Amino acid sequence: MDSNLPLLYLSVLIGLLLISGWFILRQIFRTRRIEKTLSQLQKRVRGKDATAKDFYELGGLLLDKKLYSQAIVQLQKALKAKDLEEEENKALVYNALGYAYAAQEQYDLAIRQYKEALDLLPEYITAWNNLGFSYEKKTLDAQALDAYEKVLKLDPNNKVAKKRSESLRKRLPIASS
Repeated sequence: MDSNLPLLYLSVLIGLLLISGWFILRQIFRTRRIEKTLSQLQKRVRGKDATAKDFYELGGLLLDKKLYSQAIVQLQKALKAKDLEEEENKALVYNALGYAYAAQEQYDLAIRQYKEALDLLPEYITAWNNLGFSYEKKTLDAQALDAYEKVLKLDPNNKVAKKRSESLRKRLPIASS
């Protein structure tokens, strides 16, 4: 039994190292893929043939990297692009733009963008949730509750809206009566 103990420890150590190595390699490949995509999109955007989708995708990657100011520039370019015609696509861009502003704590601008998205696509649940969040950050609890209630009408099982609306109802005396 004594001679097997070091072998057991060594086996466990090697197993842990292999598992850790696999996760590290996976993350390296994922990061390289994202950086390659980012580089390709940046090249395309610098050229004259960039589409609204290119600007939107670049903005999304910049949001993921928490480069909000740069993301805002790209998302605004997506809105100005001539090939952005479908209402649903415009709503996605407005929502992403609102998210970028909210991440910078510019809630008035975020609210404006979310409302633009909802004007185009009134049943856009993510935009409603984001609008509620921005209202909450501005301590406009009644408007936030209204936004979350609209989410629950569209998706009664939405966990975010359920949790946030319950919390707001407890804070708002009018809502509970």
